[in-house]
Amino acid sequence: MSSKKAKRIGILTAGGDCPGLNAAIRGVGKTAIVNYGMEVIGFNAGYTGLIEKDYIELKEAHLSGILTLGGTVLGTSREKPYKFVKEGDSDKPELIKQNYQELGLDALVCIGGNGTMKTANRLAKEGLNVIGIPKTIDNDVWGTDVTFGFDSALNIATEAIDRLHTTANSHQRVMIIEVMGHHAGWIALYAGMAGGGDIILLPELEYNIRSVCKKIEDRYESNKPYSIVVVAEGISHPKETSAARHLAEAIQTYTGIETRETVLGYIQRGGSPTPMDRILATRYGAFAAESIAKGDFGTMVAVINNELTTVPLEEISDKLRLVEPDHPLIAKARKMGVSFGDEYL
Repeated sequence: MSSKKAKRIGILTAGGDCPGLNAAIRGVGKTAIVNYGMEVIGFNAGYTGLIEKDYIELKEAHLSGILTLGGTVLGTSREKPYKFVKEGDSDKPELIKQNYQELGLDALVCIGGNGTMKTANRLAKEGLNVIGIPKTIDNDVWGTDVTFGFDSALNIATEAIDRLHTTANSHQRVMIIEVMGHHAGWIALYAGMAGGGDIILLPELEYNIRSVCKKIEDRYESNKPYSIVVVAEGISHPKETSAARHLAEAIQTYTGIETRETVLGYIQRGGSPTPMDRILATRYGAFAAESIAKGDFGTMVAVINNELTTVPLEEISDKLRLVEPDHPLIAKARKMGVSFGDEYL
């Protein structure tokens, strides 16, 4: 009989919440426990739990019934251990290393977006065995083709656009819908196309308000009395107002056409994950456990051409996956008459 000690791993979810986090926790935990006989603990509130040694022992029973739940059973926070350390504060990275060692951890799974991966990379450089799992509705984590959370947000945004079509048509208005995406326009691009948006504005493409208004006026003159404008929150606009409100005021001023705005906000991050996100998060979680068993540390699990793999955390730190101006979907949209607000620049 083997006396080899079972591996003991920790899991945390950090940054903004999104649908699929519980599916990822379940994927890691069940694979680690059932297939590899590992011990698993979950840190509460992201990196805060790791700093404060606030955790729970995760048994297989704890992981049952959470696949379909939104949010995260472990809680989350935007704690950044390497940022804003004031004089007199405890050394957070040192506390993390100390707690990691005292808890006898063999590996740490960090589930999160860009900020989480950046911290995970620094912890890996400190000597911790770390594996990252990419999540974010923005789909902007570099190194993978897709993050879980994106498909769920896309479905929510598309349904909202579908609903705006009827009221826009009934009142012959311009309807603006603002979706999330500070730097990356993936939600706006995909939801805009899926929802039949007439104008789609992305942070990656400079737009001209005159171009936007001309598109709307051209549609009006072509007996298309309403328009749907899908806009990412991160487009250029005055910071004291929302992107949607700024556009609505400008469009109504320049065209005289009644214009209304809708800001989806956190609605996009809530609720149960779609089947696609449940599957993707489960695949990521299970593969992370397999990577731990193989000793593949200092990496983030990724999907490239639908194949699971790992990429070095060092390669993805401080990078963003943005929509390229020549993205095939943009090219297709332009051929169909969709405006990106840059036609007259």
